[in-house]
Amino acid sequence: AAASEVMAILALARDHADLKERLGRILVAERTDGLPVRATDLRAAGAMTALLRDALEPNLVQTAEGTPAIVHAGPFGNIAHGTCSRLAIELGLATSDYCVVEAGFSTELGAEKFVDIVTPVLGHDVDAGVLVVTLRALRYHGGASDEASFRPDLAAVDRGLANVEQHLANLSTLGIPAVVALNRFPDDSPEEIDRLRRFVEDRGVGLVDSRAFAEGGAGSVALAEAVEGLAALGRHSRPLSPPGTGPAEQVRAIVTRLYGGRDIAPTDEARRDLDEIARLGELAGPVCVAKTPLSLSEDPHRLGRPQG
Repeated sequence: AAASEVMAILALARDHADLKERLGRILVAERTDGLPVRATDLRAAGAMTALLRDALEPNLVQTAEGTPAIVHAGPFGNIAHGTCSRLAIELGLATSDYCVVEAGFSTELGAEKFVDIVTPVLGHDVDAGVLVVTLRALRYHGGASDEASFRPDLAAVDRGLANVEQHLANLSTLGIPAVVALNRFPDDSPEEIDRLRRFVEDRGVGLVDSRAFAEGGAGSVALAEAVEGLAALGRHSRPLSPPGTGPAEQVRAIVTRLYGGRDIAPTDEARRDLDEIARLGELAGPVCVAKTPLSLSEDPHRLGRPQG
């Protein structure tokens, strides 16, 4: 957990001074009188910043075809905010016409955290979104077993489309115009592809075959053109909750508007945690939810589009 917290801090830091200030706010312990002990109280913030000095610099690499890619930081979307560092994004925006960011673990985690946590510190909105879909995943969400999901099953795909529908609704809720990219596999049947295409097009969303794994850049030209067209619409992403919204209300908005839940039911432990957060003066800022990426809900076994 500590390493994950430091990774998230590194990924959101603007510069070395900002990194030191963020590291200094880490809660280390509590005194016997209940007052917080933070890293800065232990005079540890400077040492941690020195250790991370070079790590703050984005890493420029390239694909096999020579396309530049910036690989920097790894705050996993199931526990942290799920994108590369803000410095990587800022570098991409400053040097390219388009900066493509992988917001990890689907819309209710990656997309929500990108819009609610990352874009406010960046000062940039999201212009377009790509929802990556595989027919294997749709079969699984439609009730097929792990083994069976590797075989064509139109009925299972049809049942799994409810999951896609929720993710498309989530992107719309976040104000992000979207295209669906079908990550193609050899076992995809024409009938399944046609069913998915009709489903998303009926909802005003385009479907593009993505064959980048097999064909490289040539297999993603159509997807790039679709994204370019969406970005030209000039739409702006919007956070779920306005600044100043309390943690409980932020969680309620996420659960009811993105997960498909009716409401939240805080446990006694959660209420005590909220009271402690208030006592420590940490009510400001966005909530970062930790949950399974295998379901829209908190239960990895609830597949499809769970509601209620």
